[in-house]
Amino acid sequence: MTVPTSSRARRIFGGWSASVVQVLLALTQQIVLIPIFLKYWTSDTLSAWLIIFAAGSLVVAADAGLHAWSVNRFLSFKSRINCDRRTRRYYGATFRLFVWFTALMAVLLLTVVQLVAPSSVLGFSREPNFDLAFAVMTLGQILTLPTNLAGSLYRARGLYGRIVMVQAWGTALGQLGQLVGVVATSSLLVVVTAYVVGQILTMIYILFIDLHRQFPFIRDIRRRISLRWTIGQFVGSFPFAVMNFAEIGLTYVSVLLIGAFVTDRIAIAQWGLTRTIVGLLRGICHQMTLSLAAELGHDHAIGARDSLQRLYARGSILVTLFASATTSGALVFWPDFFEIWTHGAIPFDATLAFILLLGMCAGAPSILALSYANYSNRGTLLLWTKSLQLAIFLFLSFLLIPRLGPLGAAIALVSSDLVAQVGVLFIIIVHETLTRPVRHTLLLIVTMVTVVSGGFGIGEAIRYLLPGAGIGHFLTECALWLAAVAMLASPLMHKPLRDKLVDAIPH
Repeated sequence: MTVPTSSRARRIFGGWSASVVQVLLALTQQIVLIPIFLKYWTSDTLSAWLIIFAAGSLVVAADAGLHAWSVNRFLSFKSRINCDRRTRRYYGATFRLFVWFTALMAVLLLTVVQLVAPSSVLGFSREPNFDLAFAVMTLGQILTLPTNLAGSLYRARGLYGRIVMVQAWGTALGQLGQLVGVVATSSLLVVVTAYVVGQILTMIYILFIDLHRQFPFIRDIRRRISLRWTIGQFVGSFPFAVMNFAEIGLTYVSVLLIGAFVTDRIAIAQWGLTRTIVGLLRGICHQMTLSLAAELGHDHAIGARDSLQRLYARGSILVTLFASATTSGALVFWPDFFEIWTHGAIPFDATLAFILLLGMCAGAPSILALSYANYSNRGTLLLWTKSLQLAIFLFLSFLLIPRLGPLGAAIALVSSDLVAQVGVLFIIIVHETLTRPVRHTLLLIVTMVTVVSGGFGIGEAIRYLLPGAGIGHFLTECALWLAAVAMLASPLMHKPLRDKLVDAIPH
């Protein structure tokens, strides 16, 4: 059984189109809103927001790996008879499991917040309503966990573009509420509440309206679950839970660790803002791989090895090209943007930015390997590699953050990613998937070095020939850089040449 190329292309590009919208909203949340927040808040309040936002984002990784485990279960049903019936039964049982798990997590959170004040632990005792805002954010994110199950079904059935667009509308609604809240009240609690409301409304729409429109066979989901079955689900999902925490959680754990070990509020804001651009670029790469990974997971489930190899090799090159190009531009223009973005209120740390950006770029090829491992049920591999990454990160963090501050966190993050995800996960996945893994890896390295150095050189030349400052000058520099890069890439618009290059990619 094979998937028609046209149908596959529509699904992949549909997913990418939705991801573009999600990326634009991420830019709004993490870049556009920051200067507005700084206009109404002090740097201390902004640091509090970054800490609370990190804690809420960390909750996304708190579903015990059930999301990724469910994707694999739904994909496995596609190669069996009575696929819809099996899917309905599994969805009903797992939804009940999600509800009980969410309730347990909510009770635990409220208990912890009552016993230990987050403001005292994180050093924000002077920030009004910090504890309440922290509880609202984390509890609200916990309540949205059942959406992860629905998302796994959308992704397994090729509707990843649909679920991303629905979530994007909820994010946009929350951002509008944040904007109104900060302008009208300057209250941290109001801004947090607005963000959470957008997420809750999205969950309600997906679970009770859109899901039943897209999958009419999902009905009568009130199924009993046994203790043995429940334990089996958590055992199966455990490797994915470790993966989630290492992949999503470490970014935000680093913010919380800096909040605990570093007393300088400016340093916290500096780390949070620098991590924003790096996290954004990595997030875009991750979004690009999701639609690819779903198709790869489908090929893996039905045993279509030739199709899987071609798609993996081409997708890997595409993600590497994108990461390299954006990294080269960020290396050149990020300092100027940072100055404009923060109105000069927060100093720029060039060493910190360079380590994080180059580390992200070097680890970009492994992002597709990670997504594919998620969608091909490589639980044991994920468990060992992500446990290694977590151990390296925590060891280096406790060793370096008290001494070096944000720079120590950057070294810990990049080192753990390169050793575990690139050095182990990527190498194993490429060798298991492709017939010419060494050639493919060498091509990725050459591509990365060429694009990053070339883009950086063009940017430096533009800055040298066009000195100046201000937002107008910054936009002119960026426009010239984009024009120069587009001219260099213009031969790729020639289809015969493009087809030859694509066919030459070793797989």
